[in-house]
Amino acid sequence: MSATHTATRSSPAGLTELGELSDIDAYLTRHQEKELLRLVVVGSVDDGKSTLIGRLLHDTHGVYEDQLSAVKRASTQAGMVIDFSLFTDGLKAEREQGITIDVAYRYFSTERRKFIIADTPGHVQYTRNMATGASTANVAVILIDARLGVLTQSRRHAYIASLLGIPHLAVAVNKMDLPECGQAVFEQICSDFGAFARKLSFKDVRFIPVSALCGDNIVERSAKLTWYDGPTILEYLETVPIARDRNTTDFRYPVQYVLRPHLDYRGFAGEIASGRVARGDRVMVLPSRKLTSIASIDTYDGPLERASAPMNVTLTLADEVDVSRGDMLVHPDNVPQVEQRFEAMLVWMNETPLAADVSYFIKHTSVLVRAEVERVVSRTNLETLAEESASSLALNDIGRVIVRARRPLYFDPYARNRRTGAFILVDALSNATVAAGMILGPASAAAEAEGGAGARSSVSRQERHAALGQSGAVVCFTGLPGTGKSALAFAVERALHGRGRFSLVIDPADPISTRNPALRSDPTVPPAAALELCERGAELGWISLLAFAMPDPDSRARLRERTGGAPLVQVHLSRAPGRAAAGHMEEPPVRPDLVVDLAAESVEDAARRVIERLEALGVFRPATART
Repeated sequence: MSATHTATRSSPAGLTELGELSDIDAYLTRHQEKELLRLVVVGSVDDGKSTLIGRLLHDTHGVYEDQLSAVKRASTQAGMVIDFSLFTDGLKAEREQGITIDVAYRYFSTERRKFIIADTPGHVQYTRNMATGASTANVAVILIDARLGVLTQSRRHAYIASLLGIPHLAVAVNKMDLPECGQAVFEQICSDFGAFARKLSFKDVRFIPVSALCGDNIVERSAKLTWYDGPTILEYLETVPIARDRNTTDFRYPVQYVLRPHLDYRGFAGEIASGRVARGDRVMVLPSRKLTSIASIDTYDGPLERASAPMNVTLTLADEVDVSRGDMLVHPDNVPQVEQRFEAMLVWMNETPLAADVSYFIKHTSVLVRAEVERVVSRTNLETLAEESASSLALNDIGRVIVRARRPLYFDPYARNRRTGAFILVDALSNATVAAGMILGPASAAAEAEGGAGARSSVSRQERHAALGQSGAVVCFTGLPGTGKSALAFAVERALHGRGRFSLVIDPADPISTRNPALRSDPTVPPAAALELCERGAELGWISLLAFAMPDPDSRARLRERTGGAPLVQVHLSRAPGRAAAGHMEEPPVRPDLVVDLAAESVEDAARRVIERLEALGVFRPATART
């Protein structure tokens, strides 16, 4: 038997060229280096999710020949040429009922990318399964039956996908091959669903008319839907930009294991949750806050000069400091929240309702500690998506809660960092996962949002943000005196105002600051009143533009602790546009979000970059995404 024939039998259908390659290692290397995209496909019952995925796998030659033969045999017994849904509905109960119950994962690749697909249930009672499948996705594909239009379940799935931080949404309007489903029907669905999607936090929304059964606009462009000139499903998945969605700013390294192979080596193994690190970088160990530096970055294949998420590496430190499993290494000028009490959105996944007096285990990064849910603040009505008063959560409920852990956790808001902002709750007796959570911020921010002790606001934070069309954020402009911090802050304020966005500049000349006596002795550090204004403004949905030098890591860390969990953008101005300021010492940020040199670029261009960063963080939707 020839090598070509052997490769054809053992490879996915259509990949016969693999056996003809003279250099198999080169092929495997190219495959390994392809960008990986994770997508979740959701929709109501019988919208055609499994059929769409089966068609996508089949038309991209992503199924093996024995699988294809088995599906063809099963389809013939059912009176069909080929039932594409059988490629994913693997459980016996799913085949019998013709529905998806569990989350099915499938894999395929093209010349441009590798893909992992999660086929999730459409039934309301399997909402927990849908949330599990969507938790790691880059893209959500929501199917809408063109005959039925936008259903409550479609809005529910879009809300959950947005809540889970999925940045990109594709709306596949299915069954467009039917005579009654034409361009007018498609445009009406775009209008109805688009009005709803604009209230959510997706970076972009794309509408695509398809027929999963016939294969129209799945892989190949439809010859019937000539009025549509946009991408097919596969073209969209191959071109949607996902590299910028990764958090490359906040270095977070939860220590999973301490390696001591011999007396002369002590390394700390784990996965880089987010950000980047290089040999020689200064790092802080949490919770001790001891400072040291990276001596080496070791891997199985040898040492590296630098590494980034999501690489698994072993770090060694230059100094003998106490580090153990559950600790976290971070850059000293970019420290996460360190709190025991925090506010979170919780998806309840257990038949037994949430009980406030029960102790659970909380699994957060590499930490496993006891925790209690102190209070259920509200429950989301999945029909209207409004927040309602509640004292408990039942199976598939989604609610806002206050959690208290038995030891401090090191976290970022989920909207900023999906890895350090996520957690699960585990039943201490059965060891079953009972809930998945997304951290919003410290509990003190939640208390202020409700009006302080004993008082409640009649308007929730989410309602305020939805009314403004933006969420709260803080932009911190740091740098030596004379670098143009205030000028850039006011330019950003003007540009935001031109886009209909709400912001406020806080600088040393602001009355809130000048009334503070401490400012006269140190005008480089914002007073407590300015930090309080930033925190309160973030809760109300305003973008605070803070223009203080903050030359040391401690002052920047205090600001991060007072943002109330809102996104924080750190903009460092590296030099004066005119002359350098004398007599001032500065320890510049190691990993700022943006570095600006007003001697090399205009204030307007720098302001535009700041706004693009806010858009990338989902503080508000880009102007082009509103159409």
